[in-house]
Amino acid sequence: MDRKPYLIGITGGSGSGKTTFIRQLRSAFSETDLCVLSQDDYYRPKEEQQLDELGISNFDLPESIERKAFYEDVQRLLKGETIARPEYVFNNDKARSRLLAFRSAPLIILEGIFVFYYPEIWELLDLSIFLHAKEDLKIVRRIERDRRERNYPLEDVLYRYVNHVSPTFEKYIKPFQERADIVINNNDHFETGLEVVKGFLRQKLVQVHTVRPPMVEQSRDPEQR
Repeated sequence: MDRKPYLIGITGGSGSGKTTFIRQLRSAFSETDLCVLSQDDYYRPKEEQQLDELGISNFDLPESIERKAFYEDVQRLLKGETIARPEYVFNNDKARSRLLAFRSAPLIILEGIFVFYYPEIWELLDLSIFLHAKEDLKIVRRIERDRRERNYPLEDVLYRYVNHVSPTFEKYIKPFQERADIVINNNDHFETGLEVVKGFLRQKLVQVHTVRPPMVEQSRDPEQR
């Protein structure tokens, strides 16, 4: 890779629509042009997570992520390397973890709730995108997702949202909404914001792929003067 990849960070509260937004954005580019790295695949094992006052594991703290490993892998991607990482399946007994391969590309997306909070990552970003949604919508989306995809019981989802997810959003995520380059509201839809981001990133790809021919000094035929 001749030049440094363009690094995009995407964050937002749980239920803001990050996963769907990134999935649709990802589908607009080839695998050789865009790589997506998620902090979700860097969660520490359940036995290493901090416990709250009721003895319940809190996965919504900055310490819940293997921060050093995440940073080191980002650096490797920026150098043009390929990395491998076990898929995190959110402690779902019905899911099987796969070994995922992430190949560097001209465009690299980092997504996760602490992508902006970790200063060593924030300083690397070329573009920061914040997805916003109303609180009541986020909790409904969280309930539907966790029960459908992660096999979590309703009472567990509600407890974690009130005691873990919401406090983390207020302390570690929301403060970056005013600092993000782009804020996309996803109360009803994000299609307009998605198209804007697609167009911007396509322009970045054009810049990456455009190779200017070397300047050649041409001599003039005296008869053509």
